[in-house]
Amino acid sequence: MPAYASVVIDVDSTLCGVEGIDFLAERRGPEVAAQIVALTDKAMKGEILLEEIYGRRLTTIRPTRADIAALAAEYERTLAPGAADAIGAMRTAGARLALVSGGIREAIAPVARTLGFDAADLHAVSLRFDDAGNYLDFDRSSPLTTQPGKPVLVRGLIEDGRLPRPVLAVGDGATDAKLVGVVNQFLAYTGFARRANVVTVANGEVTSFPELARIVTGQP
Repeated sequence: MPAYASVVIDVDSTLCGVEGIDFLAERRGPEVAAQIVALTDKAMKGEILLEEIYGRRLTTIRPTRADIAALAAEYERTLAPGAADAIGAMRTAGARLALVSGGIREAIAPVARTLGFDAADLHAVSLRFDDAGNYLDFDRSSPLTTQPGKPVLVRGLIEDGRLPRPVLAVGDGATDAKLVGVVNQFLAYTGFARRANVVTVANGEVTSFPELARIVTGQP
């Protein structure tokens, strides 16, 4: 039996070494990129609420289907070292795994499938496009577009039995840190970025996926 029955994993700057919205912004030029990166950084540090900037960033960028395809390739390219084997080891030990991200579902889905996640175990925000592939809107009903969204979603998954306890969560940002008290343990992932505000409130720190797998499987 694993040390944790379930593991909740963030995507941007945790499972993969890219902030999806910042990648999309860079495709719009340096001025847009600087504006979006600043907003993202403030949100990850908890200096501004996610719901205050979620739609604003997408409206500024207006990502096309082609942009999302490029981001999907970047997620696969920047997969954390050892993540695939670590995820396999956690599953083999009997842990239930879920990806929970405020990122764009259509961009994350390919790498999630590669890693063996079912569609029901990927929780992210869907976009809508017109027939030409131009951006229309995002799923405004998703709790993941708000600061308390991850705790709301994960608490629901625990209560309906889809994430059996004990639950371990891992992530790098302020919205991930909100899971403290909802899950049994929250670890700050610092393999790509180390944010002091997240590390301070976390129950511990993990720097790699092989290390995470050892914790979950109970190996020394």
